[in-house]
Amino acid sequence: MASIPPPGSPGPEIGRLQSSFLTSPYHSHPSKWDALWKEDYTPWDRGGPSLALADLITSHPNLFPTPTETARRKALVPGCGRGYDAALLSVLGYDVIGLDYSNIAVEEARKNEENMKEEEVWKEIQGKDQVREKGSVTWEQGDFFDDGWLERTGTGKGQFDLIFDYTFFCALPPEARPKWAKRMADLLNPEYGRLLCLEWPLGKDPSTGGPPWGLSAEVYLAHLGRPGEEVRYGEDGKLVEEETNVAGSEGGLKCLARVKPARTHKPGYDAEGKVTDFISVWGHSLA
Repeated sequence: MASIPPPGSPGPEIGRLQSSFLTSPYHSHPSKWDALWKEDYTPWDRGGPSLALADLITSHPNLFPTPTETARRKALVPGCGRGYDAALLSVLGYDVIGLDYSNIAVEEARKNEENMKEEEVWKEIQGKDQVREKGSVTWEQGDFFDDGWLERTGTGKGQFDLIFDYTFFCALPPEARPKWAKRMADLLNPEYGRLLCLEWPLGKDPSTGGPPWGLSAEVYLAHLGRPGEEVRYGEDGKLVEEETNVAGSEGGLKCLARVKPARTHKPGYDAEGKVTDFISVWGHSLA
């Protein structure tokens, strides 16, 4: 399986991925991702669930409403790929929708679900957190920005208690970021919903293009703080300075926590073996 080199060392895999989208208008991107799945070219695939995600939820329970048998919690993983993180969230007690535009990815996720039981992090969680009742997983093919998959699953906007974003936001060009932020805000439970963003790649120069597009903490804050609003970028791909001082809107999400995980996927380490990833937690309020 192809692997993604760490930030700062693009390599041939990233070059081919970027070239697939270089001159294509954004509306054609979903079909291009599907084409890469059909070619079995998936260099973004991590080969397993996010340790950073598992550690955050189990070690910071104060940030999340705990799923119980009588109070099920709904989670969403957009761009779920082979479904590692959707399956992981089910072990943590959530009823999860794993969503991907590519039908090939969804089929891979369905086949991979049983194999996930052999993952060490799966056994680790089951061993130390016996109080959680395992949740269900529903695999859905669909466009994240379209309501079709919501209707098929009987889920309305504002009903997700947890949404996990990793290698999804960074796959969208800057022009699509306001739409992404608005959709996240609309889907999240307004009372205690939590959006978890595993921020990556933080070490990549945004002027080199994407996907994946180089990101920063300020980019997440600018868009999630003002969902749907235009955010200005300079020719270097970075936010213009004025944007970093703009206050959030009334319907914006607030950053409740930003944590450097103790462990993460290999691309989240630098050459010295230090973690470069951050994982941020967002909500409509501090409730």
